[in-house]
Amino acid sequence: MDLFSSFILSAVEGFTEFLPISSTAHLWLTAKLLGLPNSDFMKTFGISIQSGAILAVLALYWRKLLDYRILKKLFTAFLPTGILGLIFYKTIKTHFIGNDLINLSALAAGGVFLILFEKLHQEKDEIKEVESISYKNSFLIGLFQSVAMIPGVSRAAATIVGGLFLKIRRATIVEFSFLLAVPTMLAATGFELVKNLDSLSSSQFGTVGIGFVLSFVMALSGIKFLLSYIKTRTFTGFGVYRIILAAVFALLFYLK
Repeated sequence: MDLFSSFILSAVEGFTEFLPISSTAHLWLTAKLLGLPNSDFMKTFGISIQSGAILAVLALYWRKLLDYRILKKLFTAFLPTGILGLIFYKTIKTHFIGNDLINLSALAAGGVFLILFEKLHQEKDEIKEVESISYKNSFLIGLFQSVAMIPGVSRAAATIVGGLFLKIRRATIVEFSFLLAVPTMLAATGFELVKNLDSLSSSQFGTVGIGFVLSFVMALSGIKFLLSYIKTRTFTGFGVYRIILAAVFALLFYLK
């Protein structure tokens, strides 16, 4: 992977990480456009640069992450994905990540789901603060998040929709989704690096380092964009975008 590709992929991953449009699918589609092979390093790179996005959350929400009450609820929410991730790690990395049909199908299906959900959903923001989210709801949000182990689903979309379904205020569940990304992505990144540390060359470490920095900068932008967006808009626009993106790339891939 050259420097240009590393910059582009990191920028895409960082900005889309916290949006309900699947950063994994965007990273994979961008790699396709750049002509990069679906190699083990490409998969490791995509997971590892998420650590930059983690730092962005830490920079913006470090006070919340020092609150022991919130930390316990984040751990509760992380458990389903943590356990299922360990069980299905090999299957997901070998057969799911980089799979054209799975990514495009999940991207499109997620878009349809977002549109239908927003049409049917009646806003009942009974839970207005992150601190007020119960352990039961934290665990249920974690179950929603675990669906995002399927590439193209979107971790952000799964957790946010789950929270809205549980009557959590939109801004509150978006914030909780940001915070939940820290243990989830930290575990995924750490596990990936430990599993593949010996196979990475010194130059590849440099590439991951560059990706980390740019992902951090772009993740800050993505977080601020989403917080501004939800003040006046629903997620319907993201749903339409997902469907169009999936359709365009399906045409590119299958009608050559």
